[in-house]
Amino acid sequence: MIIAGIDPGIRGGLAVIHVNGGSAPLLLEAVDIPTVGTGARERVDVIALRDWVRKQKPEWAYIERAQAMPKQGSSSGFKYGRSVGAIEAILVCCEVPVTIIEPSAWKAFHHLRGKDKEAGRQRAIEIFPHAHKCFARKMDHGRADAALIAFFGASPRPAGSQVLNEDAASTASGLENIPELA
Repeated sequence: MIIAGIDPGIRGGLAVIHVNGGSAPLLLEAVDIPTVGTGARERVDVIALRDWVRKQKPEWAYIERAQAMPKQGSSSGFKYGRSVGAIEAILVCCEVPVTIIEPSAWKAFHHLRGKDKEAGRQRAIEIFPHAHKCFARKMDHGRADAALIAFFGASPRPAGSQVLNEDAASTASGLENIPELA
């Protein structure tokens, strides 16, 4: 099964993993969200995103729930919301089922606390060591978060998990081969 994980926003990331029962998930690709324009005119490049989705052919997508951030200005909040809407629209138009998940759910699953972006990047390198080049720079935290979101989507979860609109169960075997955080 091919699962996409998306850390939404202009500085977010896209990741696709392949889950095959009996083996650890394989990261196929992790990239920054494609954008066009600069400054106040920067926005998601919907054509490039559509082409990426069509190329990857995910069977399911997990996207982090969008929310306004404290002290975020109205212009940046609007820009963020616009990018999330574009991403969700592309997925729907490409007929990819979408599950929106709470940030707290996937972060708790990976034992990540607070807003430390570096911890998430290190966790992605730990889970996907063969793909360390995708997360080599500190600024690759959006890609790392997307990979962790996809991994969360592929993982069995206990009842009561904070998943907003999961329409079907998404479970995979072989996840026991992934290292646990100490």
